[in-house]
Amino acid sequence: MSRIRAIAAGLSLIAVTRSMSAAAGSSESPGLCLAGSPPRLLRLADVPGYEAHRLNDMLLLSPAGADTLCGSHTEAAEDGSEHVVFFPGDIQNFQQEMVLQPEGAQYQSWSLERVALILGRRFPGRYVWVVRASSMYLHKFSCYHNFVESNLFGAPEHSPDYGALRHLRALLSHGMERAGLLAPGASPFPPPAFSLALVAFSKGCVVLNQMVYELAGARADPQLAPFLGSVTDMYWLDGGHPGGSETWVTDRRALQELAAGGMALHAHVTPYEVRDPMRAWVGREHRRFVRTLEELGARLTSTLHFEDEPPPSTTTSGSSRPSDQRELAGSRVPSLEG
Repeated sequence: MSRIRAIAAGLSLIAVTRSMSAAAGSSESPGLCLAGSPPRLLRLADVPGYEAHRLNDMLLLSPAGADTLCGSHTEAAEDGSEHVVFFPGDIQNFQQEMVLQPEGAQYQSWSLERVALILGRRFPGRYVWVVRASSMYLHKFSCYHNFVESNLFGAPEHSPDYGALRHLRALLSHGMERAGLLAPGASPFPPPAFSLALVAFSKGCVVLNQMVYELAGARADPQLAPFLGSVTDMYWLDGGHPGGSETWVTDRRALQELAAGGMALHAHVTPYEVRDPMRAWVGREHRRFVRTLEELGARLTSTLHFEDEPPPSTTTSGSSRPSDQRELAGSRVPSLEG
């Protein structure tokens, strides 16, 4: 097992633990406010999306000073125009569920609640949404089948019309209504001045990849085009999944659409993914992703973290590590903290 780092120097896990003490004992209510000093957390269960069967649990972190959660819609809520959506990786779950699983318990520092707080530090003044995976096979393998066709282990099968963008648009619309950030039935969505940054870590990057394949159709759709236009940034943080290909988008036509969108693109990787000799295709695809976007003139920032760290060994001391059984190491990519 590779060792776990702190996400960034100066992050106090003791302070985070204190902030999250209420979360560990939270229940499954449709909208549960986690009391404490601002910023505050609101857990939303079974938020409806694009179709009736597409439901996702979400966690909302409101910025310090916001006073809209767990209350009625107010005029002040309309000022909340800047939002961040995060798609987590394998093992990451709500705090109360991670503590019950032997593998999850050791990674509580990267629970959905704690990562939301980290993102709140990285994106001050914004509303941070964490979308829980639709299912978790063996309490470990996150599957985003509401966003992309996937097998039990979460390996994706991408297509140009699965509806990931439509689903996210509906989730945010319904989630904002439940949180009191939008008046019930308000339309159209998104509201004026709405802006959105999309962030994904590890397995969660399959959602961003699916959205890239849908860009051409979305721009031609009068409902989706304004929503797509609100996306200012997309962050890929150490993308990886158990499939044998398409860890990174390499289709040139899809990447042309991505580059043409004008949003800022950020690709952060580590040797754990791009230098693993057992999964050499990940590094090749990442290099092609970066090279193609640079050729197309995209606004791309590409960063390799922990460059001096050796790549994963082909054998792991004490146990074998099949390529699809990926350790959660949320600390692998420090860019969440700034």
